[in-house]
Amino acid sequence: MKFPKLLYPSFLCLLMAGCDMIDYHPYDVHISGETDVNAHNIAQIEQNCQNKTTIRFVTMGDSQRWYNETDDFVSHLNKRDDIDFVIHGGDVSDFGVTDEFLWQRDIMNKLKIPYVVLLGNHDCLGTGEETYRAIFGDPNFSFIAGRVKFVCLNTNAIEFDYSRPIPDFEFLAAQISDREEEFDKTVVSMHIRPFCSEFNNNVAHVFQRYIKEFPGLQFCTSAHEHHRFEKDLFEDGIMYYMSDCMKNRNYYIFTITPDGYEREVAYY
Repeated sequence: MKFPKLLYPSFLCLLMAGCDMIDYHPYDVHISGETDVNAHNIAQIEQNCQNKTTIRFVTMGDSQRWYNETDDFVSHLNKRDDIDFVIHGGDVSDFGVTDEFLWQRDIMNKLKIPYVVLLGNHDCLGTGEETYRAIFGDPNFSFIAGRVKFVCLNTNAIEFDYSRPIPDFEFLAAQISDREEEFDKTVVSMHIRPFCSEFNNNVAHVFQRYIKEFPGLQFCTSAHEHHRFEKDLFEDGIMYYMSDCMKNRNYYIFTITPDGYEREVAYY
């Protein structure tokens, strides 16, 4: 059957309109926009902080379903001019849906300062880990700001049913000596803290021994439990600071100086 030539324009318009109506599968890992976000922002963090003796950064987490609150957080933080970078403690998504990652990335990209995102347990649902890797990068990563090394870890053991080593002790061991001449202090960040039920608590004490081998371990940060939490978990002088969820509209500000560190809670 042949279409009359006069009908071709109408047929093409219909076809093109139909393309905009395609409904992709929510777990399709169809990524548009920026990828490798952490790598791009780490390069900026390291460059901006290279010669600093004092650094100031924010930790927050669990933005998942709270888009308006996260957008307000970004607007609030953009009014400050004294923060070097942000660590998002994980759970940018609620159900591991591809669009959830994209929406949260686009909100966080409005920040005037660089940020990194950790992998949360909700981010592992469905094809979430694959999406996280495509948008943000490897779930285990590190960077150096000033002379402070930040070691960021996947601690979501429950989501992997012990099918792979989480935490990854090979990664941790390698980080102790990697670029060792460039840092004197260390901060360890994760989504799920030790002694939380979703952490692999069979190795909790081993984990603590490993991280205490890092030079000048200052403290650890986490998220996940949707409330603030401050405790010397192992009674060894190393504090764990857990960020609240975005629903509750607050975040931590840490300042690391040559003489130690300070922390405060900011509300918006």
